[in-house]
Amino acid sequence: MPHDRRHRTLRALIGAVVLIAAAAPMVGCRPEPAPTGSATSTPSPSLSTPAPTPTATPTPTPTEPPADAFAVPAACEDIYSPAMIDALDEANPPLNDPGVTMLSTQDVDLIEIIESGAPTIRCSWGTPGEFGLATNVTVVDADQAVFVGDQLTAAGFGCESLGEGTVCRIEQKGVTLDDEEYMSGETHYVGGGGWVSTSWINFDPDGYTEDIVATLWG
Repeated sequence: MPHDRRHRTLRALIGAVVLIAAAAPMVGCRPEPAPTGSATSTPSPSLSTPAPTPTATPTPTPTEPPADAFAVPAACEDIYSPAMIDALDEANPPLNDPGVTMLSTQDVDLIEIIESGAPTIRCSWGTPGEFGLATNVTVVDADQAVFVGDQLTAAGFGCESLGEGTVCRIEQKGVTLDDEEYMSGETHYVGGGGWVSTSWINFDPDGYTEDIVATLWG
């Protein structure tokens, strides 16, 4: 082969090697393709997604008592008929003497109901001594009404129907420290959402509890 031809061939081979060497780094720097598979990327929140609306809490509505619910009268004069007030005022005045501390029942468990905060009104007739009575008119619920009836029955009261409820009575004789005999007792009415409790000593007006029942529930 002539000298000039071999020289040109050698330069061509050297140029090809240079091009291959230059191309190799470019191939090594090519970015790898993004991985594919089951991996899930977390998307950015969309600005067009509406924020959840908070749920308003309903305001509780106060429960009104039934229109026909029993309510305690505002004054003692309102628990009697006019005729009964006249009879009591004539037989054993006054009404509500502040010195009279007699309770309307001797049953401790029943006293707790009266003193528990249940709406009640207390009325008494007579002066301090051994001749008078005391009455409470109290609002009771169904469970309390049953409890009162059970207590009276267990204590030996005699009970019978009266109006829409039940009236129970008991009486007993006793002797004072001065050897004087006396009569005492209790009369109770339970019904219509109310309870009338009366304790008396030597003064048990005829038709007393029946008059209260007729006046308040008649």
